[in-house]
Amino acid sequence: MSEDKITLMIVEDQKIIRAGLKTLFDDSEDIVVIDETGSGREAVSKALLKRPNVILMDIILPDINGIKASREIREKNPDAKIIIISGDLCDKYVKDALETGVFALVYKDINSDDLMFIIRTVKDGSLWIDHRAVKIIRSNNIHLVHKTKISNSNFKAKHANLTNREYEVLKLVVDGKSNSEIAKILCISEHTAKAHVCNIIQKFLVDDRTQVAVKALREGIV
Repeated sequence: MSEDKITLMIVEDQKIIRAGLKTLFDDSEDIVVIDETGSGREAVSKALLKRPNVILMDIILPDINGIKASREIREKNPDAKIIIISGDLCDKYVKDALETGVFALVYKDINSDDLMFIIRTVKDGSLWIDHRAVKIIRSNNIHLVHKTKISNSNFKAKHANLTNREYEVLKLVVDGKSNSEIAKILCISEHTAKAHVCNIIQKFLVDDRTQVAVKALREGIV
């Protein structure tokens, strides 16, 4: 297999969903499904044997759940890139998954193009978290993301190139607010709100507002 190919393993107990996920990659030039299973235990053994670049892991499985399976895989292979995909990421699932060291938290309502983008991003070592999970992290997960009140001097030391207005916008982005919601809260035009968000994305050296939120939380900027 070419080194340029991303090898993927799918772990999903519902056969029809697993089959649907597989078909997404039939025409992909760089993502190849090398194995699949509906069992958490089997996922562990197959992942350690075949060493796929990325593992797409459901949470609800018939034997051990996807988070426990992910933990066992990463204990023996710390380089494993695991994406948790679920229909319902509750507070506990988000906390446990991040403590396990997974690289992405994805809801099953994601579209195929976004999923492929995330797989490629994760393969290169980046973290991706759905904005709904980001809100859960900010609200509840004080052990993983420390909520620190940053003074003006401390803030400028961390991100001197961010203006005070951009910092206000950043906090709203982390809260999951849309451009129109940001505009209403700050009494600015939606065009101006969008411009601030674009500037923040560029200054954070990331690709989108979700990655901005994740980076801000991980670095304790908000």
